[in-house]
Amino acid sequence: MSQKTFFITGANSGFGLAIAAAADCEGHRVIGTVRSGASRSFLAERLPRVHSVLCDVTEFDRIPNIVRRVEEEHGPVDVLINNAGYGHEGILEESPLEEMRRQFDVNVFGAVAIAKAFMPLFRERRSGFIVNVTSMGGMITMPGIAFYCGSKFALQGISEVMRSEMAPFGVRVTALCPGSFRTDWAGRSMARTDRSIADYDALFDPIRKARQEKSGKQLGDPDKLATAVLRLIESDNPPPQLLLGSDALKFVSERVERLQQEIAEWKSVTVSTDG
Repeated sequence: MSQKTFFITGANSGFGLAIAAAADCEGHRVIGTVRSGASRSFLAERLPRVHSVLCDVTEFDRIPNIVRRVEEEHGPVDVLINNAGYGHEGILEESPLEEMRRQFDVNVFGAVAIAKAFMPLFRERRSGFIVNVTSMGGMITMPGIAFYCGSKFALQGISEVMRSEMAPFGVRVTALCPGSFRTDWAGRSMARTDRSIADYDALFDPIRKARQEKSGKQLGDPDKLATAVLRLIESDNPPPQLLLGSDALKFVSERVERLQQEIAEWKSVTVSTDG
């Protein structure tokens, strides 16, 4: 693959760091966003060739100027990796709406704000690749992560529309849908709502305990995900969404099968409303 310029949000940890490292190793120019001076120093130590940019994706009004300055200093960006995000865990009835708003601000509005800053540039150049990191949680649901799944379902749908709207201009868009990987998603990066309703103990307490115990021991390897992303970028016909991880394949496939069964079972009711 010829040298490309990558813009990666949330580049100091998790998938962002792994993709930045893989792209840098392959000789690509990488610009990574971080939210603090400490994160900037960490990224500089780990990946000294990566250019860091201070950017909080929820400061929506600042993003266009940040993107403009990046292109002035480093040249046209070829690949946007919309990676910044985090997980919220909490029973829906127990979780304040403020926590939902924060989840959507980062995972949905932040990702869309970054994409919108690059879309006119990509459109005018008739080239570019947008990778929106969603989750298998954007295609299936699990108890206790309603806000997270809601945000990822939203980004999944937006990505599909973005793909359709940008295709006439030679801009490719793929939603990346990872399963469980060895990142900090279920550890220090996860926001957890305190428990308050005993009725949910039997359902949710074992789920929360298992998720905490499994953190850092998941099957998915972030470095192998990064390799898969570089392979995706090379494709002339990338998919609308790319599942990554055997658990994502299993759970999403089962959901598709259930959906097909539900459609068949309720078909007579579905078509009864015509006319």
